[in-house]
Amino acid sequence: MVAQIDGNYFRARPTKVVSRLLSYALFEGRPLTVRGQWINPIVFAQLAVWKHLPQTRKVKKPIFILGAGRSGTTILGVLLSMHRDVGFLNEPKAMWHTIHPHEDVIGSYDRGVASYRLGVQDATPEVCQTAHKLFGGYLLSTLSSRVADKYPELIFRVPFVREIFPDARFIFLIRDGWETCASINSWSKRHGETRDGETHDWWGINQRKWHLMLDQLVAPDPYFANAIEAIRGFNRHLDMAATEWVVTMREGSRVKREYGSAVYLLKYEDLVRAPETTLGKLLNFCELPADDRFLRYAMVTLQPAKPHTPYDLHQAILPLFRETLSDLGYEA
Repeated sequence: MVAQIDGNYFRARPTKVVSRLLSYALFEGRPLTVRGQWINPIVFAQLAVWKHLPQTRKVKKPIFILGAGRSGTTILGVLLSMHRDVGFLNEPKAMWHTIHPHEDVIGSYDRGVASYRLGVQDATPEVCQTAHKLFGGYLLSTLSSRVADKYPELIFRVPFVREIFPDARFIFLIRDGWETCASINSWSKRHGETRDGETHDWWGINQRKWHLMLDQLVAPDPYFANAIEAIRGFNRHLDMAATEWVVTMREGSRVKREYGSAVYLLKYEDLVRAPETTLGKLLNFCELPADDRFLRYAMVTLQPAKPHTPYDLHQAILPLFRETLSDLGYEA
């Protein structure tokens, strides 16, 4: 499925198909774990044009969807893309790599220095100007008044994003960790491959993302002090996914405590169980008007996922995983 467009999407609001195709073809870029990477030179060339043009449109209250991958972030972004005012960017890593050269933890566009965390000090005047030009160009190209950007790793870069966009809205989407990790495991098995002697999967090129996460997020956190040596030896995707989920959920909870009203905590289970009520509250948070087509599309699209097959986790991560589940209100 190209750009997350299917028959239901086309029938619900055909004009939105153009917006999604422009997002997909000209702004998002294609990471190393997916097909169509031939388009990346075109994407970076046109981003360079926007970077050197005057800002074309003011970026107001951008919406950022954060959380762990495979938690429903994509479907939430697709839902928001159906709103008449919103343009949706699905992991626009090419845009963010143009904005800041050290953000690529996967290794899709750069194999050099990469930082999971970016802070206020990284949002230099040039970085801020570039971000506003690119996002403004995106709004103009898609004739949108608001942008929703789904990029889960931005959960570790909220101070950086807020320095660029002080009026940003953040949606911290959570999902039962058992379901999330099972989905990560399944995704990596489906999409992982060996190419030219390199492994490309959920963990980036030759596990680049995994090692950066260990060195920059896990090892410095006292919460993992008693488990870090065992975690460094993990080789099962399920155990690695559980570690990523715990790190991400802890960061999201911290961000929610620190930034309060700028962050909306949304449970995936609430979204699929009661979409009309849940999305109504979410629109209020985002300061978006009601939209009947948006809600009708959500009612047709959202369905509870099938329960995962039970599995075991490594004893080094299991207690931390269960504690995090409990902290988020899930049954441990």
